Amino acid sequence: MNKPTKTIFGSGFPILLAPMAGITDMPFRELCRDFGAHMTYTEMISAKGLSYNSKNSFALLELSPKEIPCGVQLFGSEPSIMADMTRRLCDELCGRIRLIDINMGCPAPKITGNGEGSALMLNIPLAQRIVSAVKNASTVPVTVKHRLGFDDAHRNAVEFAVAMESAGADALTVHGRTRAQMYSGKADYDAIAEVVNAVDIPVIGNGDVFCGEDALRLKAATGCDGIMVARGAQGNPLIFKEINCALRGEPYTVPDWEQRRAVAIRHAKRHIEVKGERGFIELRKHMAWYTKGIVGSAQVRVAINTAPTAEALLDILEKI
Repeated sequence: MNKPTKTIFGSGFPILLAPMAGITDMPFRELCRDFGAHMTYTEMISAKGLSYNSKNSFALLELSPKEIPCGVQLFGSEPSIMADMTRRLCDELCGRIRLIDINMGCPAPKITGNGEGSALMLNIPLAQRIVSAVKNASTVPVTVKHRLGFDDAHRNAVEFAVAMESAGADALTVHGRTRAQMYSGKADYDAIAEVVNAVDIPVIGNGDVFCGEDALRLKAATGCDGIMVARGAQGNPLIFKEINCALRGEPYTVPDWEQRRAVAIRHAKRHIEVKGERGFIELRKHMAWYTKGIVGSAQVRVAINTAPTAEALLDILEKI
């Protein structure tokens, strides 16, 4: 059957930038859209934080005109709060958001310790109530991002996916690892394929996409309806151009350091323009990722991570 992928994500086979806490801020999302990401998401946002009118939570909802409509990713374990905040977002951001994504895959202990993120894979009835509540409150599609299970003893991705579909989820994103694996080992593409074959809604594949060939491998191995890129975009927003070329069968030349430096400087200047010196510390990790693989990269990263100002950081990049 033809799954409604384009209706939900705006592309027949979408290439998506994953929501990553502390990483996928608005300047970075803009850059990824410029290089070919079909859709971006906000960083993971606490529904409870929004309900308390947290300034930090609302700051994560700053969207760029380049990415509208954008996905908003919420996390939480209380169906009523998740529903209330969904109504609020759909009302206040009407026309600016494409979908609400529910995070049921985050492996961070501070999230799972509260019964949120991937811990919800251990409580399917509660996860279903959350999805149903959000679906009933939303005026846009509702999607769920999850893993293969909490650990090897609880690999329940297919059961969980079927339950999310029955609760009203319009699409799923599956990361091919368990929560216990965090980001170690290899993503299990066979397990993602099992989910694809078990449900009638679109399934986005996620895990170990670091180049165009990886994207082709994920698509071929799983039959997924789209691809989500996470760590592969860190320090390399050009990966979206590479993936789109691979999918079209077009040649792609891996950028040299001069080209990567130009993108890094563009990223840094936009980040500073948006966040000023207050966002300088956040910028360091992005700039360090850009230098991966160059001669003397370890020493360069030390210099970047100890640069006292944004101006000093830019000077380091210029002189490499």
